[in-house]
Amino acid sequence: MNIPKSSFPRIIIIGGGFGGIALAQKLSKKEVQVVLIDKHNYHTFQPLLYQVSTGGLEPDSIAYPIRKVLKDYPNFYFRLANVEEVNANGKLIKTSIGNLSYDYLVIATGSETNFFGNKEIEQYAMAMKTIPQSLNLRSLILENFEQALLTDEMHERDALMNFVIVGGGPTGVELAGALAEIKKGVLPKDYPDLDIRRVQINLLQGGDCILPGMSKKASQKAEDFLEELGVHVWKNTRVTSYDGKIVATKTDLTFSTATMVWAAGVKGATIKGIDAKELLAGGKRICVNQYNQVEAYPGIFAIGDVACMQSDDMPRGHPMMAQPAMQQGKNLGENLVRLLENKPLKPFKYKDKGSMATVGRNKAVADTKNFKFQGVFAWFVWMFVHLFFLIGFRNRAVVFVNWVYNYIRFDREARLIIRPYNRDYSPFKD
Repeated sequence: MNIPKSSFPRIIIIGGGFGGIALAQKLSKKEVQVVLIDKHNYHTFQPLLYQVSTGGLEPDSIAYPIRKVLKDYPNFYFRLANVEEVNANGKLIKTSIGNLSYDYLVIATGSETNFFGNKEIEQYAMAMKTIPQSLNLRSLILENFEQALLTDEMHERDALMNFVIVGGGPTGVELAGALAEIKKGVLPKDYPDLDIRRVQINLLQGGDCILPGMSKKASQKAEDFLEELGVHVWKNTRVTSYDGKIVATKTDLTFSTATMVWAAGVKGATIKGIDAKELLAGGKRICVNQYNQVEAYPGIFAIGDVACMQSDDMPRGHPMMAQPAMQQGKNLGENLVRLLENKPLKPFKYKDKGSMATVGRNKAVADTKNFKFQGVFAWFVWMFVHLFFLIGFRNRAVVFVNWVYNYIRFDREARLIIRPYNRDYSPFKD
């Protein structure tokens, strides 16, 4: 890998997500050698992926080069690679570009889409966890409308214009709201020769409410917002299969659709060589103690979505969101320095800063420790928070300008099929 030898302890961070970047920044002026490894050369601001999928933003406005984050830090190195295995006994990681030894290892690989073992859904459904996946979804949505123009068969046309989103969490709710706004403001102008009234957006939730991690008031208000926008919300509806044509559910309800988006769950992106625990939610995560140490593996830590720090208050670990990852990254940065100085470690204490979700133009819900609010004010707070946590002035400026333009013009300029999404099957041919 051409990493120079150093008298400083070597800390390897696997993953350039929220937790990995926060940890790297915390160690920026310390006497350690830090090597950050990721399979992409950029950090992705995942909360805005749905806007890339729906043409509201271009992908480069929510991505930031990892090397640029680290450029002013001494003794920092970045390598573009896939980490294939961890050899804990030999204090070594095996990657696609070679092996590298470590003094301390931090696993910050984040999460990946959880299909709960359903191979058919995994094959045919669309995921939205990465920028390439979001671009695939954007292309498919636009290609569906282009194809709907060409068919005379009504059932096929309806299926092409029927979108099913599985999962009523923030990702599913925000994507459904964005699609509803496209139906209202963009499609009538782009496709005047299509009956846009036949476009359907269905949000399927397995539980009895959407946004289950938020308050009942926020959940109900978000559902009201979606219904105002014309989204069909189906609660207590668990999907059992999707063959590329028909979505089947446990309640015998079916949907004929060419596009099903799976936003029903995530699991830790674990690494071979480190034991992970199968949790009740159906996904694996690496169990850590209150210092983010992976027990039974000296010198190995895990933070963020891949880590599960269980306690009486949080028996299933912290929420798989950006805030716990960033807070754990900062706390671990302090603890690694303390460890090197033979000082006692500080236990991690999560400061819940609340949660929020936007449903569309002037529509959002927000829960904080002391306040719960919905509507226009929540929408402005949502925008401010997301702009604040974007990395890079350019990204903040570009996103802000895009949002202002889209708001004034009621438009989404990035509805481009730059890279056509080629299915490996035809949904309407046997």
